[in-house]
Amino acid sequence: MAKKTRLTRAAETIGTVVGRADRTAHKVAKAGVVAKKELAAISKQVEALKKQLQKTTKRLKYALR
Repeated sequence: MAKKTRLTRAAETIGTVVGRADRTAHKVAKAGVVAKKELAAISKQVEALKKQLQKTTKRLKYALR
């Protein structure tokens, strides 16, 4: 079997590093999408709670008259 040259070993190392970086970038991008969806869901919940609080405040003001 042929002996690997330094250039071939360096290319393998570079390819490995690039592959790992690419995989990490994909994970980060995927996490960003998930975080964005979760933030949207939390935002909707906050809006619903805000409306509920406004209704409750209105009822309380009416009850205290």
